[in-house]
Amino acid sequence: MVDALTDKERLPSVIAKNIEICYTELGVAKLRIIAPETRHYKYAEEPYTEFPLGITVYTFDDSLQVESQLTANYAIYYEEKKQWNARHDVVAKNKKGEVLNTEQLFWDETKKIIYSNDMVKITTADGVVFGEGFDSDENFDHWVIKKTSGSFYVEE
Repeated sequence: MVDALTDKERLPSVIAKNIEICYTELGVAKLRIIAPETRHYKYAEEPYTEFPLGITVYTFDDSLQVESQLTANYAIYYEEKKQWNARHDVVAKNKKGEVLNTEQLFWDETKKIIYSNDMVKITTADGVVFGEGFDSDENFDHWVIKKTSGSFYVEE
């Protein structure tokens, strides 16, 4: 029991409250992360950062306009793999106004894609699409639902 309490792999090396992180490329803001709490596990076998109370993420274009927004009630980031896992009431919005709702969404920074294997709902200007499984570019501009159902407006 004492070993479990002192096992530094299981304990966060840093806990931060009310954080805001801004990623830039060549001095231009590309990503903004806001979270009420983060826990960084530096000594874990696979180091990661956990956002146990939720997260909000904004991505920006070169003109600093919001390209996409994501909120989730929980998230975890694996540093070495450069992969995010957002869970529990995940909502993503893109610049076209389309809204994705799901319970789990992955973002692979290396491949520049987001995806889900869970049930998804996407609301567009033309209707609502339901399905299982989802793939998209990382800005949620070009997306595909693997198994779909829903109603669509078709012009005659």
